[in-house]
Amino acid sequence: MSARVAVIEDDRDLASLLQYALEQEGFEFTCTHDGLTASEFCQRVQPDAIVLDVMLPGLDGFSVCREIRKDPLLRDVPVLFLTARSSEADRLRGLQIGGDDYVVKPFSVRELVARLKLRLRASGHSQRCVRVGAIELDKDRREVRLEGRPVAVTATEFQILERMLRRPGRVWSRIALLQSVWGVGCHVAHRTIDVHIRRLRRKLEADPSNPQYIRSVRGFGYTLREPSEPSPDARVGAGNG
Repeated sequence: MSARVAVIEDDRDLASLLQYALEQEGFEFTCTHDGLTASEFCQRVQPDAIVLDVMLPGLDGFSVCREIRKDPLLRDVPVLFLTARSSEADRLRGLQIGGDDYVVKPFSVRELVARLKLRLRASGHSQRCVRVGAIELDKDRREVRLEGRPVAVTATEFQILERMLRRPGRVWSRIALLQSVWGVGCHVAHRTIDVHIRRLRRKLEADPSNPQYIRSVRGFGYTLREPSEPSPDARVGAGNG
């Protein structure tokens, strides 16, 4: 799975240039052009890295970064500021409020991509194997193993499971899982996720009717946890979520 990069940039021509460059390098590209909705946008798409303009309409990039760093699911996501403001004071401010890098316009697209790759490696996105309990996913082999034994899964099941394994304990809404796998603006029925979750449970759970790994959160969606961990609330059940 390629890294998903959220670009928050009001210059649509520049955003299009970044889309071309990032997709050529194998990144998943997603974008919004407004500062006021940027934090909610990132919460929805759950990017692996964020390229953030400073001079945005509605809310400036520094304020957006502060909001992002308050979110426990986004606070460790690398943020690269992209701005024409080149003063030392602005650079220090951007880094002090939680930015990981500061790229000044005009800039080299190749350098931006190189910096993104460096930040993603440092954040652990390049980790090739992930494990929760007895479930292990090997990205290089495109293989899922349960207690060391390979388990046959579809490409979509693999992608859903990888998202959940990389963020154990996170409660995923159906729409968040849909957008994470199929992208923002996808036209896939929300209940499609339920079908894939039921199939994964049949393959990975000792008792699919009483799942210990992939648990339902009533009225919201799903979470993947160690069997020994408590459910997120007292209403969690096996059901359809």
